Amino acid sequence: MTATTPNLQTQYDPTATEAKWQKFWEEHQIFKADPNHDGEPYSIVIPPPNVTGSLHMGHAFEHALIDTLIRYHRMKGRNTLWLPGTDHASIAVSTILDRQLKEEGKTRKDLGREDYLTRAWQWKEKSGGTIVGQLRRLGLSVDWSRERFTMDEGLSKAVLEAFVQLHEEGLIYRGEYLVNWCPATQSAVSDLEVESKEVEGNLWHFRYPLTDGSGYVEVATTRPETMLGDTAVAVNPQDERYQHLIGKTLTLPLMGREIPIIADELVDPAFGTGCVKVTPAHDPNDFEMGQRHKLPFINIMNKDGTLNENAGTFQGQDRFEARKNVVQQLDAEGFLVKVEDYKHTVPYSDRGKVPVEPLLSTQWFVKIRPLADRTLESLDEQNSPVFVPQRWTKVYRDWLVKLTDWCISRQLWWGHQIPAWYAVSETGGQITDSTPFVVAKTEQEAREKAISQFGSDVKLEQDPDVLDTWFSSGLWPFSTMGWPEQTQDLATYYPTTTLVTGFDIIFFWVARMTMMAGHFTGQMPFQNVYIHGLVLDENGKKMSKSANNGIDPLLLIDKYGTDSLRYTLIREVAGAGQDIRLEYDRTTQESASVQASRNFGNKLWNAARFVMMNLDGKTPQMLGNPSLQGNLELSDGKASASLQASRWILSRFHQVVRQTSDYLDAFGLGEAAKGLYDFIWGDFCDWYIELVKSQLREDATSQSRQIAQATLAYVLEGILKLLHPFMPHITEEIWHTLTQTTEDSLAVQPYPEINSQLIDPELEQQFELLIGTIRTIRNLRAEADVKPGVKVSVILQSGSDLERQILEAGQSYIQDLAKVEALTITPESGELKRTMAGVVGTIQVLMPLAGVVDVDALSAKLKKDLAKVEAEIKALSGRLANQNFVSKAPAEVVQGAKEALAEAEKQAEILRSRLNQIATES
Repeated sequence: MTATTPNLQTQYDPTATEAKWQKFWEEHQIFKADPNHDGEPYSIVIPPPNVTGSLHMGHAFEHALIDTLIRYHRMKGRNTLWLPGTDHASIAVSTILDRQLKEEGKTRKDLGREDYLTRAWQWKEKSGGTIVGQLRRLGLSVDWSRERFTMDEGLSKAVLEAFVQLHEEGLIYRGEYLVNWCPATQSAVSDLEVESKEVEGNLWHFRYPLTDGSGYVEVATTRPETMLGDTAVAVNPQDERYQHLIGKTLTLPLMGREIPIIADELVDPAFGTGCVKVTPAHDPNDFEMGQRHKLPFINIMNKDGTLNENAGTFQGQDRFEARKNVVQQLDAEGFLVKVEDYKHTVPYSDRGKVPVEPLLSTQWFVKIRPLADRTLESLDEQNSPVFVPQRWTKVYRDWLVKLTDWCISRQLWWGHQIPAWYAVSETGGQITDSTPFVVAKTEQEAREKAISQFGSDVKLEQDPDVLDTWFSSGLWPFSTMGWPEQTQDLATYYPTTTLVTGFDIIFFWVARMTMMAGHFTGQMPFQNVYIHGLVLDENGKKMSKSANNGIDPLLLIDKYGTDSLRYTLIREVAGAGQDIRLEYDRTTQESASVQASRNFGNKLWNAARFVMMNLDGKTPQMLGNPSLQGNLELSDGKASASLQASRWILSRFHQVVRQTSDYLDAFGLGEAAKGLYDFIWGDFCDWYIELVKSQLREDATSQSRQIAQATLAYVLEGILKLLHPFMPHITEEIWHTLTQTTEDSLAVQPYPEINSQLIDPELEQQFELLIGTIRTIRNLRAEADVKPGVKVSVILQSGSDLERQILEAGQSYIQDLAKVEALTITPESGELKRTMAGVVGTIQVLMPLAGVVDVDALSAKLKKDLAKVEAEIKALSGRLANQNFVSKAPAEVVQGAKEALAEAEKQAEILRSRLNQIATES
């Protein structure tokens, strides 16, 4: 190596290198998209993380997948945009601020809306950027100049446009309906924000007496407190047990209210007693029956989960306190029949983490069927969007079919305030269901509409509620690009190419985006939806806060580097949509799988150092493409034996270029990562570099040395380009040093192109045979405990003329890499004693031991090892033959003993085979 030859540091330092290139990419605006750029557009909008969030393993996994696709398509010459941003997360931010105020002894009402929102924006500016800073550490190739926030000026304008347009079309309405109410956040939540949890509960049976005194009916319920709002009892019209009671009335216990017995097909005769209490204001099924039978709707609950004046003596009690007291009172008055243990599902608020209450409330709704039907039409007639894996198409379609009207109002202050203004008296007053209102984009526009509609200048008061966060997120693919304005970005990058998201958000987000996009743009918002699985913990369990089994990606990044974590997560993907399991030791906070990826990076680093030390300071461009240099005879089949290795690695390289491209084009990211690992670690580092070391030691004017140099440089640079989408930082660092470039970036270099003429399957098969032979000899040396510096004699016996020709052509490789002094290649061999033997294909590999090792000492050692293993086999067999052990020991202990026995028996078989090979004739 000359004094001026550039080279890498002895050891790779991911922390310094990754920070360096993240800064370089951003300062040089490497990833800034240009609508005028040549190339077919390829665009992805980031699934916007909550502004309240911090990086978790799901983010790391999802964004590693997206970044791999984006970097790949950018290098393929496409006009690429990855647009970043965050979601304002109404409920999450409100929860944080309300908690802070509670610690100060205040509520948001004490501050007032204006001061509360000022405080919210201050919190957003101070703490809301945490997730963005953490995303930057992943080295994402996003266009930060286009970063968006769901409450920024442009997106707020889009939200107003969408709401007003939908309202004018009759697709947004205000009405009274049963909604999921979260008492913790005191807000309505959509069906999609409700998580059903299975709980161990009770089923209470009560008697409801007939008004005429002729008896009673028995009802069963899991929510006894709601009986205070009952307005009927229902039976199935086909249930013969109760047909004679239909039309009679009951006296509601505790309340003394007379209620009818009705017949309705919705009642399941097999549930409980077949009689069900009907509480139309507090149960979705009862709501439907109440509408059908024109029953009274009696709301017994306040919005904080306490009971109201309609609950009689239970007014003011918390719902769960009231449950106990209602049961106690019914028991005291003789109405309680029995209590059963009962496992059932309870809907919980995803944000508030408490059971939701079905509550009759006036809210804003989107009429969903016209939007869903338009989306179904695109799916059924155009197969748009395309889901990967395809099985998620049915899940998505089934969800669209069963969607009901979407409640979009939330009783919060942080968010997009609903653009509706109510006409109230000059003194103000409570807004009721009948208060007249107008919908407009601004207060001035609302005033003009009010004058036109009501005939005079009236006092206007804006609806205090805000929109469901998913309303603005549903507009994300096109609002982020400037809609409703017809911008150049929208014309170029919309519809987006691919959405990458988890299966658990198909209902929350994907369906909302397709419905909104179909309505407002007439197109589906993305061509493909790539659904990925979950990152499971080391025990194969889903990570969650409640289980406290999350793995902090930043901890692993600090320990192993971003590239190592990214590559691990991608490589673990067995197929699109599959969950992956991440190895992790919680005691040491180490991950064997991420460490393996770091070792892979170090392997590449050390190989690159070796290559550059042997290029005489020249770059790949100076050395030229070896396949284009006619005098090197790499493509005409007449190259000398010393050049065969270079022809082989070029063939393998172009096979891998084809394979990697095919996988990435088909979303086979995990398969692509595994294929690159095998090629880089195996073919290039372990074999090609070793095969050409002797050529590199030749004189500088040697043609074979020049070929080796050019090939090493060419393939190394190609490897860096192939691997860059997966491990961007280390490849950027090596590439800059290899090419001696200062300003350019590997991220925007052309992806390697396939040269089919260099792919030679026959040559690859020949090298597979040579490599297999070398590997077998090395294994025999290890089995015979031959010291590394000792050369051996080897006999390669094959009846195939072709195999012998291949072995003879590669004789120098075999002798050099397997440390063979005397190599005999023959169609047959005589009987040999004290010889280790192996097989490669139909080739018999024989290694005489005489003069190489002390055969008697080796035999004694093998016998001693065999005796030890046989003793272990006997002990394990005895344990497993003991029925007390098998029946009483934990299953994992028994399984461990079985696996240990199988391993011991395998070892014994190997040891006996070795002893047999070196045994002398008696």
